[in-house]
Amino acid sequence: MQGELLRADQSRSPREDQPSSEERLRPERLRTDCPVLLSERLVMRAPHEEDIDALAHLANNAKVATMVSRMPHPYTADDAADFVRRTKNGDIGKCVYSITKAENGAFIGCCGVEPHADGRTVEIGYWLGEPYWNKGYTTEACHALVDMVFRTRQDVDQIDARCRVMNVASRRVIQKCGFQFQGSGLAASLALGSNVPVEWYRLDRKTWMSLRSWGNIA
Repeated sequence: MQGELLRADQSRSPREDQPSSEERLRPERLRTDCPVLLSERLVMRAPHEEDIDALAHLANNAKVATMVSRMPHPYTADDAADFVRRTKNGDIGKCVYSITKAENGAFIGCCGVEPHADGRTVEIGYWLGEPYWNKGYTTEACHALVDMVFRTRQDVDQIDARCRVMNVASRRVIQKCGFQFQGSGLAASLALGSNVPVEWYRLDRKTWMSLRSWGNIA
């Protein structure tokens, strides 16, 4: 269901420890396991404090919260600040991204990757603020995220995605990315305080390689 590293080179000299101007502007580039992702209209990068107000505003929406697994409702500025802090500490999945518009940097939602215990499977999750629905942004972000996983993580054989049975828009995004239906089940919803019916989809590396131009998916 839709949810929720800095690496230091110890051999650098003291002078090399001084960040370049580019690193100061784009510290996310140092997250080599979670690189900044660029698409035609989007920039996906690490969440930071400047996102908190927009995050709290967009996430405080029952239409969003009830479609993702681990988002409380109501959603406050404190929740947003805690989310940013936990992503910086690596407490939420492996790679968590803020989705922003390339043209003006506006925060519009989040996506991320969470590894499974088997070491060969990861699960993607995503949500977008309601003003940005039905514009193709979610599909664009998921394409970029899926491509990043398969291109940079040779140990990953397959990616899972889940959506609520009633979430037609999310199902369509998953299908546009080439995922295949695997089955149905129940998943917890924090906002609703109960389990809800979900559908489970999977995309394996072989299928991705045959579709990675994405032009073959209607």
